[in-house]
Amino acid sequence: MNYTFDHYQQSADYIRSQIGTFAPKVAMILGSGLGYMGDIVEDPIVVPYQDIPHFKASTAPGHKGQLVFGTLAGRPVAVMQGRMHHYEGYSYEEVSYAVRVLRLLGCDTLIVTNAAGCVNTGWKAGELMLITDHIKFFLESPLRGENLPQFGVRFPDASHLYTPALQQLARQTAGELDIPLREGVYMYFPGPQYETPAEVRAARILGADAVGMSTVPEVIVAGHCGMQVLGFTLLSNMAAGILDQPLSEQEVLDAAAACRDKFSRLVLACLGKID
Repeated sequence: MNYTFDHYQQSADYIRSQIGTFAPKVAMILGSGLGYMGDIVEDPIVVPYQDIPHFKASTAPGHKGQLVFGTLAGRPVAVMQGRMHHYEGYSYEEVSYAVRVLRLLGCDTLIVTNAAGCVNTGWKAGELMLITDHIKFFLESPLRGENLPQFGVRFPDASHLYTPALQQLARQTAGELDIPLREGVYMYFPGPQYETPAEVRAARILGADAVGMSTVPEVIVAGHCGMQVLGFTLLSNMAAGILDQPLSEQEVLDAAAACRDKFSRLVLACLGKID
């Protein structure tokens, strides 16, 4: 379906009825391994997706499917514990729906995290990557259909979807914490099957450093809304064909658990510095 501005307003109005005067400034969409950060939000107000008009359910493993409002690292936040994916059967408009709602609630910055396959053969699994840009060639845009001028223009610029100033903040913060931080391009694939070795080779030729099945639709919509964006990837495994072994969901979850401490320290430290 094509959502109207009224749909987004109805969702935002319902959430306001649950959170009162609380005004989040930073929205966080947490991928595999970092969903627990919603559990450490101070003075939390939890709003299940299923209760919000027009929201969809999050069915991916490890995704709780709820919004948590409160304070984290001294900042008023809205934390999405679980995201929606195109491979779950949702349109890109549905996948990115929550971003516009959070914008209406006052969020002007979006932090996104994900776990992805490492394409760059000079890197290794378990490292963290700052997303500097992305590649999306598949299917339609989440902005397809009637433009909603209340959010942005018909043809938005995509030169700096990942805010340069926030990238610099992340570099400085990683250095202060002595956490190695790669920088690279994330390439979106719709899934749910992992990429083939040939697709991974093609991604490398095109300039990708990591491949994954999330994040990009939400970032496109955030850019359309005029939000600042900071993105991080956990390189949870080497992508298909690099190592002579099959890929598995458990491998991704195990890697996310192993890197949880350094990943969360970096994200929280960056969050605490956002104005």
